[in-house]
Amino acid sequence: MQIIETEIPGLMIVEPNMIFDSRGFFLKTFHNEIFSELGLNTIWKEEYFSSSHKNVLRGLHFQIPPQDHFKLVTCVQGAVLDVVVDLRKNSSSFKKVYSVELNSSNRKQLLIPKGLAHGFLSLESNSIMFYKVSSVYSQLSDLGILWNSIDFEWPVKKPIISQRDKSHQQLQMFNSPFFL
Repeated sequence: MQIIETEIPGLMIVEPNMIFDSRGFFLKTFHNEIFSELGLNTIWKEEYFSSSHKNVLRGLHFQIPPQDHFKLVTCVQGAVLDVVVDLRKNSSSFKKVYSVELNSSNRKQLLIPKGLAHGFLSLESNSIMFYKVSSVYSQLSDLGILWNSIDFEWPVKKPIISQRDKSHQQLQMFNSPFFL
C-alpha cells in the first residue's frame, strides 16, 4: 500500500497493492497499522455505497463539528472525478480545490481529512463509490457547498444534481467552523 500526499494538508491518495492471478485480483483497501503510523483515527463508524448514472454530480458534502469526520473513498465500479475543497480557515490551501479520477482500473482511494468538502462527478453509468467514515451520519451536522461556486471547471455543463445539492450555500458565503 502506497500513501501519496497531495498539496492539500492531510489529503492523501492511497494506492493499494493488487495481487493478480488466473482468478482475477485481490486488493486490501485498509491497513490499520499503516493508517495509525500516519496518526489517523482508524475507527470507522459507518460505511456506504452509492451508485450513480453518467453525469451525476454528488456534493460537495461535509459534516460540521462535533460530528465532522474524515473519509476513505474508492470507486469500485466505473469512474468518477473526485473533487474536494479545503474549508479549514488557517490552512495554507484554504478554499483550494483538488481533483483526481478514481476508477475501477486504477483502484486509487482518497483519504479526506476533516474540514474538506467532498463530491464527485460520475464519468460512466453505474459508477459505484464506497465510503468509510469516522463518525455517524448526523442530519443536523450535514451541510454542503454549491458545486459551481468553487474555483473548478467541471467537465460537464449540465450535470444531474439532486434538489438538496442545488440548494447548498455558495463557498463565498460559507462561514467555516473548520481549522487545521
